[in-house]
Amino acid sequence: MKVVKLVATALVTLGMASPAMAQQSMQAPPQQGDQVDQLNELLDLDDGQQQEIRGLLDDAQQRLQPMEQEAQALQTALGDHIDPNFDESAIRQDATRLGELTGELAAETTLLQARVEAVFTEEQRTQLEEVMAQQQQQMNQLQEQMQQQQAPPAQ
Repeated sequence: MKVVKLVATALVTLGMASPAMAQQSMQAPPQQGDQVDQLNELLDLDDGQQQEIRGLLDDAQQRLQPMEQEAQALQTALGDHIDPNFDESAIRQDATRLGELTGELAAETTLLQARVEAVFTEEQRTQLEEVMAQQQQQMNQLQEQMQQQQAPPAQ
């Protein structure tokens, strides 16, 4: 579904938790109000939609935060294993658990995105699709400009 992919991109753009965050240093997560406010500005959500999305974000944060913290700890542990007297079994065990957590985080964030998308009306989905198409076009133009700037001069 094209709309679902666009909604997923929009939510990630708006700062939703992502598996990649688990592999990077923990940053202060955006406040859920900021995310709901940004969606409201884009889609003119009614009060019920805003409240439902806030609830979804609260629930997701409670599930994701412990997994993200464990993933960060495992990343640190893997770095600590780099030593001439390494323990391959411990490295593999930590790496396996990190992979499991990354999969769980991916599933949870995808489920969150699907649940939030289900709150929108068809008109809001269409509006979001249009906004995301514009943002994608702007990103493509920016990438093209950056590539042109990095290209070696013609001889």
